[in-house]
Amino acid sequence: MTRTALLLAAALPLVLAACAGSGGPPKPTKRQLAIIDRALATAPGAAQPSTIVAAEIAFARDAQELGQWTAFGIHAAPGAMLHGSKGPFPIAPWLATQNNPPQAVQWKPRTVVMSCDGAIAVSQGRSREPDGTVGSFVTVWERQPDGQYRYTFDVGGPDVPQPPPPPKVDVQPGDIVVTEIDAIEGLVATCPRGGVPIPPPPAIPLGEDGKADAKLSKDGTLRWRWEHRADGTRYIAADYFYQGRWLTGIEQSLVPTGN
Repeated sequence: MTRTALLLAAALPLVLAACAGSGGPPKPTKRQLAIIDRALATAPGAAQPSTIVAAEIAFARDAQELGQWTAFGIHAAPGAMLHGSKGPFPIAPWLATQNNPPQAVQWKPRTVVMSCDGAIAVSQGRSREPDGTVGSFVTVWERQPDGQYRYTFDVGGPDVPQPPPPPKVDVQPGDIVVTEIDAIEGLVATCPRGGVPIPPPPAIPLGEDGKADAKLSKDGTLRWRWEHRADGTRYIAADYFYQGRWLTGIEQSLVPTGN
């Protein structure tokens, strides 16, 4: 893990834990923003996982403050896709037909994988619906011409089955209870050196047209891929080149729920 990832793991739990609070997350404090800014300033190179964490925080905050689908429209890149129960589809026309729900879903990232040049990133994390249903999501981010990150692909769904509820804790007056401690894992691809090209990622079967796809970053250091399997399972993974070999940094399967 890089120094930046370690700093984020130590500094951002309090910021991200706010996203899971009831009634919508508060805005980060000045101290929390200063910690993020310090991580951004000291991170080497263009690939800084902290920028994706900041984008996720802003996205989740806008969902609470402006409305869930309004936020999805604001943070989408042109041509962004949503992977639904029948496969990926352009999200913009669909969003135009949606009304914001009374209460938005809450989420926060746990892993960020970035290409060496920082142009592409994939985030994976956990979500909670207003009714308490928990699940996972994966989002693909691309740096836009203005330098901002917007998502180009998003998929999410509930855990099946749902995990058991956490055990009740007998809290006495004066007790200090830590309800949640999260660390964010930042994975950055190794940059090519000395003009030596990056070897291509391992070949994968893509199957039937329209049911799977894979995209490689322009610098050749990150590949993300999705599948819509015959049983309706939605699968997405992110592979990155690190110190001479290809590794899988994110792998997520979302089983069909009938919705």
